[in-house]
Order: sequence, then structure tokens, then C-alpha cells
Amino acid sequence: MSHTRIAFISDVHGNSFALKAVLADMQTRSITQLVNLGDALYGPIDPKVTAEMLQATGAIHIRGNQDRVLLEADEHPSDTMQFVKGQLDTADIDWLKSMPSTHVLLDEIFLCHGTPSSDETYLTETILPQGVFLRSADAIAADLLQVGQAVIVCGHSHIPRTCYLPDGKLVINPGSVGLPAYEDELPFPHRMESGNPHAKYCILSKEAKMWKVEHITVPYDWEEASRLATLRNRPDWAIALRTGRM
Repeated sequence: MSHTRIAFISDVHGNSFALKAVLADMQTRSITQLVNLGDALYGPIDPKVTAEMLQATGAIHIRGNQDRVLLEADEHPSDTMQFVKGQLDTADIDWLKSMPSTHVLLDEIFLCHGTPSSDETYLTETILPQGVFLRSADAIAADLLQVGQAVIVCGHSHIPRTCYLPDGKLVINPGSVGLPAYEDELPFPHRMESGNPHAKYCILSKEAKMWKVEHITVPYDWEEASRLATLRNRPDWAIALRTGRM
């Protein structure tokens, strides 16, 4: 266990350029296990190559809300959703279907995309009319009452975080590999902004029976990713990819 080094990625969103850079960075860090926390393919950049790269890693994969939506019937899909679905083949769809919504790793680490019970709810953030805020420790703990593991790793918000709770639980979000900022309308209009265009992931390693957390930010060719977003009529993504802001 002392040599266990687990890399966690989340929210790749079809950005193969960012994913390639992250996987290359991991090659220098003696990673023993890779975990993907979901929202792997949805986005206007490069979903097919992203799917191939992720399937080749041997990672543990958790299904995110956008992965789930890709599997659902949609009478009025967006142009981006049509683009992504048009890129994927039956094997890719079967791969998405095979993903669990949660998973327990090494009996110690609970994996989910959003919260244990919802793939579209933020675990560590609360959205108010005034903006985005860190949730109280009590509110986070309430969502984790049924989780017996001491370490919880989630995604969904695209914001890297490490939160320590009074009951001793450690909650980690690696941030987003492929989309450093976005806007959403629910429950109130809000922006998630990491503040930089870098690809993000994290590493957990065991040291003296305690988990050490390393948050990593990796440079890559975000201008090319942004160019493709512009080409596919997503100027909002293009700005986010270049700046980490909206």
C-alpha cells in the first residue's frame, strides 16, 4: 500500500489534446492505478479519439451525468450532442453503458461523479443567486452519511478541491481535464471558473497511513482545442478553453 499512487481524472469532455498531455504527465509519476470520474466524451472537440484513448488506459471508469445523457433518447438534441453521438460507434456506447455510477476502490475510497446519490449535484459547492460558494462541512457530511469510506473522490464541478470534514473524511475533486470553465442555468445562473486553461488531475498516495493529495495542472495546446470549439459553433467553449474563465 505504501507504493500505491492513484491518479484521478474527471470531466475530460472529449478534449483529447488535454487528455494526451495528462496521460503523458502521468508517465513521469509512477502511477499504479488510473480512475476516470465521468463526463468523458460530451463536447465539441474530439469525442471519438478521446473514447479510444480512455478505453486503452485500463482505468476504472465512473459514469457522469453527460455520459448518462448520451445514452438517453433526446427528441431535440443540441448541435453538440448530435456531433458527439455521430462520432461514437456501438462499442463506445457499450463502454458508456458498462460504467457504474459509483465504485469503491481498495475498500478505502468512494468514487462518484457528483454526490453518492446524484450525478448532477455538486458535492462541495452550493449555488446561490449571489454566486458559487463552498458548502458547509455539515452539508457535505450529510450527503456522505451512507458512505463508510474515509476518502471520497468526485468530479462534476470542474473545480479542484480538497475538503477535510470534522468526522475525518477527506473529499477531493481533481478538477477538469478538458473544460476549465463553464456556465450553467440551474439551480441559478452561475459560472464555474478555474481561472486557468490548464488540464487538471490529482494523485493520491499513502504515506504513514495517511493519504497525500497532489493537485496537478498541465499545459497543453489549448489554442487548438479552442479553434475546434469555434469551428463547431461553440464560442463559449472556445473562450473557456483559452482562459479558464467565462
